[in-house]
Formats: sequence, C-alpha cells, structure tokens
Amino acid sequence: MLSVALRTLRTRWVTFAGTFVALSLGVALIAVMGLALASSLNAPAGKPERFAAAPVVVRGADTLRVPTSIGVRVDKLAQPRAVPAGTVAKLRKLGTVVEDRSFAVRAPGAPGELVGHPWSTAAFAPYEIDVGRAPRAADEVAVSGDWAKPGERVRTDRGTVRVVGAVRVVRTERVGGPAAGHGFENAVFYVDERAAALSPGSVQLVVEADAAAVREAVRASTGVQVLTGDARRYADADPDRDSEALTAMNALLGTAGGVTGFVSVFVVASTFAFAVAQRRREFGLLRTAGATPGQIRRMVFAEALVVGVLASATGCVLGAYGAPRLAARMVDGGLAPSRFTIGDATWPYHLAFWTGLLVALCGVVAASWRAGRTAPVQALGEACVDTRTMTTGRRLSGLALLATAAVTLVLALVGDPGELLHRKTYVSRPMLLITAVALLAPVVVRPLTRLIAWLPAQLPGAGGMLVRENAAAGVRRTAAIAAPVLVTVALAGSLLGATATLNEAKADETRRQTSADFVVTPAGGAGFDAVTLRALRQVSGAEVSATSSSAVHVLEDGVSLVKSEARAADPGALAATTRLPLEAGRTSDLDDDSIIVNREWQRHTVGQRVRVWLGDGTRKSLRIAAVMTTGTGNNGVYVTPRNAPGATVDRVDVALAAGADARAVAAGLRTAARTSGGQVLTKDQWVHASYPETNRTTRLGLLLVLGIALLYTGISLANTMVMATSDRVRDLAVLRLAGATRWQVLRLVGAEALTVVTVGGVLGLLVAGVNLVGMWSALGLMSAPTAIKVPWTAIGAVVGACAVLAVVSSVIPAALALRRRAVELAGVRE
Repeated sequence: MLSVALRTLRTRWVTFAGTFVALSLGVALIAVMGLALASSLNAPAGKPERFAAAPVVVRGADTLRVPTSIGVRVDKLAQPRAVPAGTVAKLRKLGTVVEDRSFAVRAPGAPGELVGHPWSTAAFAPYEIDVGRAPRAADEVAVSGDWAKPGERVRTDRGTVRVVGAVRVVRTERVGGPAAGHGFENAVFYVDERAAALSPGSVQLVVEADAAAVREAVRASTGVQVLTGDARRYADADPDRDSEALTAMNALLGTAGGVTGFVSVFVVASTFAFAVAQRRREFGLLRTAGATPGQIRRMVFAEALVVGVLASATGCVLGAYGAPRLAARMVDGGLAPSRFTIGDATWPYHLAFWTGLLVALCGVVAASWRAGRTAPVQALGEACVDTRTMTTGRRLSGLALLATAAVTLVLALVGDPGELLHRKTYVSRPMLLITAVALLAPVVVRPLTRLIAWLPAQLPGAGGMLVRENAAAGVRRTAAIAAPVLVTVALAGSLLGATATLNEAKADETRRQTSADFVVTPAGGAGFDAVTLRALRQVSGAEVSATSSSAVHVLEDGVSLVKSEARAADPGALAATTRLPLEAGRTSDLDDDSIIVNREWQRHTVGQRVRVWLGDGTRKSLRIAAVMTTGTGNNGVYVTPRNAPGATVDRVDVALAAGADARAVAAGLRTAARTSGGQVLTKDQWVHASYPETNRTTRLGLLLVLGIALLYTGISLANTMVMATSDRVRDLAVLRLAGATRWQVLRLVGAEALTVVTVGGVLGLLVAGVNLVGMWSALGLMSAPTAIKVPWTAIGAVVGACAVLAVVSSVIPAALALRRRAVELAGVRE
C-alpha cells in the first residue's frame, strides 16, 4: 500500500499541501515557544552595575527567615534594615568604609528616574568625569547623561543646584534600561555630607578590605550580607528586576506555549480529519475493487507518516528561524531583559517534531477507522451527502468534556471562586470548552446554519436557498472550516474579556472603597518628604490621610509564610477618606496594637491575636480590629504607621471638610505638592490611572499569545478554504451547466464562506460568553460585583479578518478553476 499512498500524494497534492502547511506551521509554533521557554529557564545571571569595581559590599538584612518544622521559610522584606552601628565600627578598623545612599531627585525637564548618590560611591561603578569636575560644595552636583550641561543651574525638589560636571561609565558588564548609551541609571552625585543630609538612612556600604576579614567581622550580625563577585549585583537598585522579568516571561511563555500548542494540535487534527473525510468516494471505490479495511487504514497511515515526517522536519527548521526573532521582539517590547537570547537547547525540537508526527497520525485514526469499516456501496452513497457525521465515540467525548467543564466551574464557584480569577484558569478553561464544542459541532452545525441563512433564503432568487442547503448538507466541510474561526473568536473573547472584566471589577472595588475627593501621588512613586506633607496638611478645608506601602508576614499552618501587602495609615484620617469593605469590626478600632485583615487570612475573627512579622522583619503580636471581605484580592491589610517602620508616604487621600470649596482646596494642594513634583488627581482620575484597561506587560503578553495563535488559525482557515474549494470543482461546474453565470457562482462561493465564518463566530462567542459568565459569578460571590466587559471591537475585528480570509481563499481558487469550460470541469477526475 506504500506505492498507492505515494501515488495518492502526487495526485491529491492540493489536499496534502494543505495538511503539510498546517502541520509544519503548528510544529514551528511549538518549537519557537519551546526554545524561548528553555532559554528563559537557563538564562545567565546578571552582572553588577553600580558596584562593578567595588571590592566588597556589605548589605543590611533584607530578607525574613522563619524556621519551621519543614525548613526555613524566606521572603523579601519591604523595608530592609541598616547595617548595625557596632558592625560598621568593626568594619572601619579593617579599611575604608563608604556608606551608600540612593534617593529620588526630581527636576523640570529631567528624566523621570533621577537618583541621587554620594560622590564617594561614583568610583565603584566606575564613573569618571567626562566634562567639568567633581562636586565640592553642598549646592554642586555631577550628573550622568546629557539632560544637563556643566554650568547650568537646575531647580530640583532637593533645592537649586549647579551642575559642575558630567560623568560617564568607564566599564559596564551590561547596558540597558532607561539610560542606555550613558550607563544604567540617570544619576545625580552630591558631596557626601549633602547626600547624608538628604537621605540619612543607609542600608549598605562598601568596604575596601579583604573579603574573608569582612565576613568574620559581620558573623555575629544576623542577616547582614557580604557581597563579592557577581553577587554584588544584589546591591544594585531593584536587583531582582531581571529575575522577576524572567519569571514573568516564564509564565507568559508557558501560557503562550499552552495556547499555541492547543491551537496547533486542534487545527492540525481537524485539518487531517477533514482531508481524510474528503476522500470517502475514493475509499468506497477501493473497497469495491477489493481492498480490505486494513489495507485502507495502512494506506492512510502511510500517507500521514510521510506528510508528518516532512512537515515536522520543516516546522523545526522554521522554528529555529523564528525563535531568535521572537526573542528580539520580546526584548524590544520590554517583556524580557536585555540580555535574553535563544540558547542551544535541543529538547524543544524533539518535542515539536514528535508532537507533530503524533498529531498527524492521531488526526487520521478515527476517520480512517470509520472509512475501513464502511461498506463499499454505503461509502459511495455517503460521498454525495454527509450522513452519520456524529460517531458514538465523538459524541461521548464531546459530552464528557462539556460535563467536565460544567462540573469544574460549579465546584470552583462553590469551593474557591478566587481560583477563576487566576490567569492560568481563565486561559486554560476556554480550551476545554472549545474542544467540547468542536467535537459536538456536527450536531449543531446543520440547525445553526439553517437559522443563520434563514433570512437570505427568503430573498428572491435561488442564491440564498443554495447557500443554506450547501452549507447545511456539507456538515463535515462546514465544521472543518468553522473550527479555526471558533478557536480564534473564543480565545480572543475569553482572554481579552476576562482581563477587561477583572480590571473593571478592581476599578469598581477601589472606587467604592475611596471616599476621598482628591488623591495626591508623588512623582515617580518615590514618596513624599516631611516638608511636602506638612504643607499638604496645612491646606485649608482639606482632611488629609497620608498612607504608606509596607508588608506584613504571617505563618499559617506552622509551615507557610504568607506575605500580605499592607497600608499604614492614621485610623482617624483613614476612616474619613476610605470606606473599607468590612464584614466585622470598625476602622476606628485600629491602633498601634492591632491590625485590619481580610477574610483570606487563616485567623480572621475580631479580637483574636495574630503573630506577624512587620515590613522590617520585626516580630509582633497584634489584635484583629476588623475584617474585610476578600474582594478581587487587592484588599490587603491595614496597620498604623508605627507598625510600618521605614515606610515612606506614597499616597495622600484628601477629603473636603464641611463647606470647603473644591476648587480652592485643589489649588492649595497643587501649590503644596509643586516643589516635590506631586500630582493632584480627582478620585475618578486616580482610579483610572491606577487601573487602566490593561497594564503594558499584560497587554503585550496577551498580544503575543493571541497574535501568534490568531495568525496561525488565520493561515489554517485560508488553507482549509482552499482545500474545500478545490474539492468542489465539479459542483461548481454543474452550477455553470445549469445556467448560472461565472459571477453568480463566485458570489455563491463567497456567501457560503461568510455563512460558515458566521457559524464559527457564533460558536466561539458562545464559548467566550460561558467563560465570562463564570468569572462574573465568581466576582459576585467574592463581594466584587461588576458588569461583564465583552471585547466587541476585538471580536468584530477577528471575525472580519476571518471573513475576508475565508472569502478570498474560496473565491480565488474557484475563479481560477472556472476559467476552464464547464463541460471540462464536470468531467475532471477527483
């Protein structure tokens, strides 16, 4: 049967070309995602930046270590501790000690991320003077970058200074970030005394001494770290940014790999099954000629094997070409650190190749088994009209998946509604429903097609009736073409709708909780100084609540260290500017010996005491003063400023006093915040700024996931349309012989394509709707009710693109075929 299979490949080249394209592109997608994921898992560690030339860096405790029965639990502290004074004294005996300080600086026309340092730390990058000289007086600075020139006077929130020098980095291991080309930061260097006055606290220092001696000196200081070599990168600002970016990218690529893998397998299996179904007449003739069911199955498997091997190999080559380009786009888009490149892992190629081959073989199993079991006369009869398109196995599989989706949804709503709000859940659930609906599609395609085409069929002429009957009669063809549209619309509606609905719920929740009329935020998120806070509190008619960000850690079940975001606020002012979603207790009961928690905490009974670790690692026992509902997960906890040591005020809520004029208060707030660069927003402006439609990283990630999947399904849709149209050449010729003009036939083909796309769009919209209703129900159960946000614009664009692709991919092959005489086409060999 191998020789027959090879001859069939040559004769039916259009059909097999379609399956080859679908499979090779699917394998390429899997290879690209696998290579990117493997590279992110094995990315090289970063290099030190600010302290690349420092001999030893000593850093205060910045991690919380809690011993448990199953080992030590570790978490980052929100407010790192300074190196103890006694330890600093010991280090000074070993060699020169330089205290490091970093603080935000704001200036009109300057980059938004200016950071101040003492001049004595400049040599450890190392920086050197490029133009001018080093600062020598309290009002002199040296800057990196070209935003200010030596000799200029610059007004900053730290006072007016004179630029006396410009510096550049002599050597860096890695260049990237906001000041690429001039170093890794936008630095402003003050003399040491002025820097100490502006930022009294110091959590790390450079010691010019032997590393072993330094380690011995700090041995008795709990949590103090001695950093040398590449470990000095942990002394840089935000040292975890690359690892956090890689972690986020791992999750993104895992999601993208899962989605693209599912789409690839789904479309390839559908394409192969449709290609086999197209050959029912051929199988009937072979059975009539004496071929056994086993011979037919072996022939089909041999064809799938040949196509699978060639297409999978081609896909691996395409994946090797596409992966570096994907990595470059991710770096350019800020989704990956600048040092991210594709490595030399080989397992993604094996995974992609064998997955492609397996899918090719599995895609023909059911169809070939059924073709082998069908009697010769029955096979010839089925070749004309689709009958028995729904096998028992397919029906049971579809119903089982549908029941699984329904049961898991109900269990999640009853047990843990918050699970439905997680990205991995709202990304994976549509796949289950898509597969279930696709398996059951032959049951609903015929009635749905008749319903959609009912109105056109009532119009004068036979065109509408022919569209309805052709689409309804060719159930397999309609289901195969609708499958890519179903996947495209369902994924776009589910993913974009889920993020939009969740963002809207968070915004609504914040809007309900905030009773302030204005919110003042610092420039660059650096925090407010004492002078600005004093000026804000002196604004007439304003009730000011200054709050700061911190964290609280709690040990649950004796082994799980849980970190909760905390806000520190004065209880009286907090009650005047917020409406916390309390289910027990009162906001006014908060004091220095208590805490407001949410229902997610293991202990959440008012009056109970709970042992916690504060943001700087201090252990304390606090009484639960009130309990909030869970909401969308952003409620966190509330403490007083005394229980958030080291936290700077990063938000000021302002409520209007009785009889106060809103415009006058707003003007006073802007005047008070002007020197620090603070921004005065109304409540609605602040909510909109805090909860945009989708943050940049999430938006780019979704575009990556959807873009790749939608591009592939679009190509597969066009591919399937070409296969289907080329198989209907004799049908089109019969219409021509019956009197239809060439343009009438082409309009009929285009109308059928639009009808089938509409069928797929309706099924996809149904899947997306079920997913969004599940999320909406979960939000209601978590006391965060909101409206469902359906991304109609995106869905419309997706359906429109599919419609254009389907019409073009069906009309062009039909037009090319109709260039021949109708009599010749009617006699063409299948």
